[in-house]
Amino acid sequence: MCILVRMNVRTNLLLPEALVREVDRFAGPRGRSRFVAEALEAKLKRERLGAAIRETAGVLKAEDYPYWATSEDVVEWVRASRREGDEMADDADPA
Repeated sequence: MCILVRMNVRTNLLLPEALVREVDRFAGPRGRSRFVAEALEAKLKRERLGAAIRETAGVLKAEDYPYWATSEDVVEWVRASRREGDEMADDADPA
């Protein structure tokens, strides 16, 4: 059994006074840490997503996927895939 322990770390940040006032308007001075932590989590999520997009850019080559050439081709590919999935489900149904 693995127990995840979440530790808080005290840190000292220098932030513009106007920014802190704005945060306090929404979070209150006692909710400042939670507000900043949530904002950082949201920013990190966007940064990780952007990094993943940049790292995987170009992995799929157009010549390897001719059935994705146009939006109409994609729609047909999806429909065919769904039909194929339905047929497999029908074959597995003992009834």
